[in-house]
Amino acid sequence: MTCRNASHAGSWYTENGSELSRQLDLWLSKADLTHGPARAIIAPHAGYSYCGACAAFAYRQISPVVVKRIFILGPSHHVRLGGCALSYMNKYQTPLYDLTIDKQIYAELEATRQFEWMDAQTDEDEHSIEMHLPYIAKVMEEYKDGFTIIPILVGSLTPKKEAMYGSILAPYLADPQNLIVISSDFCHWGPRFRYTWRDSSRGQIHQCIEWLDRQGMDIIEKMDPHAFTDYLVKYGNTICGRHPIGILLQAIAKLQSQSSPSMSLKFLKYAQSSQCMNMQDSSVSYASASLVFE
Repeated sequence: MTCRNASHAGSWYTENGSELSRQLDLWLSKADLTHGPARAIIAPHAGYSYCGACAAFAYRQISPVVVKRIFILGPSHHVRLGGCALSYMNKYQTPLYDLTIDKQIYAELEATRQFEWMDAQTDEDEHSIEMHLPYIAKVMEEYKDGFTIIPILVGSLTPKKEAMYGSILAPYLADPQNLIVISSDFCHWGPRFRYTWRDSSRGQIHQCIEWLDRQGMDIIEKMDPHAFTDYLVKYGNTICGRHPIGILLQAIAKLQSQSSPSMSLKFLKYAQSSQCMNMQDSSVSYASASLVFE
């Protein structure tokens, strides 16, 4: 039995299970259920002291009673990947309880011949999937033996590949027993991120960043994958989960082309790690969204 260690526990979030449980409960209690039950969410993957409160607004929209399978699409931060990769592990550890990988769905995905496998080192180095596991464990705790996870590491995809993976995942998105978690932070601004776009007509730097992020968020809410690609080309916004977001938008587009029920994607919370005032400052933005089938 191979189990992925919670390698970022004790640094990016507390390794103490009861303390973690209390923190998550508190953040969830401060978020309102306004756009559920979620079929997919977009939520950040930074340290919980930065983004835990923001992420709660996405996780609050989940209805645990219906969910049986949770797909987690996280961007690859450390390895170059031209496609998407699956994990060799059987379980993913969290300080709350271990989550079980769905080997049947993995076999279905492998059968498409479009997925590679990540080694254990890549798996444990990556934080973009792990940072969602405690929240998943928390919202699903009453049904802890009744659901599985499907972690998918997403590489640097062309728009064509985003569409291909969107087509593969569209039937899973159509199933109300599935939930898709899209892991993404928004703008990484400052010299250390080599990104310092600004438009002084928009006010202070942090206001420029928010304007820029909200342009992207508005396009995502319109569920238009081509407009989102154009936006990224135009501004170069450093949205690290742009490819997982692209896959989701393409999966939605695929279902819409098959005249599926109408869908509504809404952002519920926006935050910045700090407010940039001068060109030496830096910040990361966080945004949480929920997709609902009407």
